[in-house]
Amino acid sequence: MSTAPSRVYAARLVGLPIFDPQGDQVGKVRDLVVAIRSESSQPRVLGMVGEVFGRRRIFVPMTRVTNIDSGQVYTTGLLNMRRFEQRSTETLVVGQLFDRTVTITTTGITGTIYDVAMEQARNRDWVLSRIAITEPAKGLRRRGQTHVAEWGEVEGLTRREPAQGATQLIHALNELRPADAASVIHDLPPERRTAVVAALTDERLADVLEELPEEDQVEILGFLADERAADVLEEMDPDDAADLIAELPPETAEALLLLMAPEEAEDVKRLMSYVENTAGAMMTSEPVILGPDATIADALAHVRNPDLTPALAALVYVCRPPLETPTGRFLGVAHIQRLLREPPSTLVAGALDESMENLRPEATIDEVAAHLATYNLVAAPVVDENGHLIGAVTVDDLLDHMLPEGWRDRAVHSA
Repeated sequence: MSTAPSRVYAARLVGLPIFDPQGDQVGKVRDLVVAIRSESSQPRVLGMVGEVFGRRRIFVPMTRVTNIDSGQVYTTGLLNMRRFEQRSTETLVVGQLFDRTVTITTTGITGTIYDVAMEQARNRDWVLSRIAITEPAKGLRRRGQTHVAEWGEVEGLTRREPAQGATQLIHALNELRPADAASVIHDLPPERRTAVVAALTDERLADVLEELPEEDQVEILGFLADERAADVLEEMDPDDAADLIAELPPETAEALLLLMAPEEAEDVKRLMSYVENTAGAMMTSEPVILGPDATIADALAHVRNPDLTPALAALVYVCRPPLETPTGRFLGVAHIQRLLREPPSTLVAGALDESMENLRPEATIDEVAAHLATYNLVAAPVVDENGHLIGAVTVDDLLDHMLPEGWRDRAVHSA
């Protein structure tokens, strides 16, 4: 191990890119794998869980790691691409150690683990050296005091807790993009996954659900009380919520739709009414819609919304009132690149692209793909026979439907 820092904290490793000797990125760090044999034996770090292309989880032995610095991990490049299978003698640091209750024997302080540090021993093995814990909040304090102790001063590392919390794991997940957080949640043990789902906010859980395989979505929704499940569905994009509800038993789907806010449920029902793999079935009903009197400054303010995907932020859809789908008469779209070249005070209606045809809701998936390719688009309007905008299809919607069923987790289930 050359020029590696003397001490590395696990929480800072998660998400770091993994490079081969040529400097090409081969994956990302997702967790650390340790062997905790007893309270008296210093835990040894066996390796890292790395995520490579296609969300495949592989095991990266520490013997293959040549360097770790503040922004990346380097390996020998000789990695086994077989899917990572956790053994009964192994513990995942982020997935299982974080939030475990331990006691510092020298002070009697009890708290939960929020981070651990690893160092290289004299024999070149990596071992857990320090444990960072946080005490429960007391009085008016919103957070408890934090302490860092040597591993030998901590009792409880080997204890498995049936009701282990998820505060520190949630904190780590909130630092990740939804797709990366979904990947971590997918591989958690069932009891930890349940705790995480219970602790996530409705909005964050909705973002993560949209990135999970269908069977995970259905399973997680089944963990929730009907009222919360309906709240989470309301937070999801209508097209994703419609796809998920379509996977549920009819009686469950009907019950959840009744619990959803009427306007949210109506959007979902409308999307579910279209034939599968058509523009209507894969579109989103909430693109950026403005009236003809809106200025370019108004349009730019709307597309700055950080919750918009890049594809949805690429076009502004101009319509007569009402401005919620289905809208009044659809007038056209304005491209973000065109808007950036125009004076902010001018009307967005003066920057419309008049050369582009519209998609009909019954357009097939092949027709949608051809349309986006023909006009070099990342999104396109879907307009009904009466000239009303009913939604927009984005390139990510198209890819979701064109890729093989179960594409999100095919690597997870491959050998």
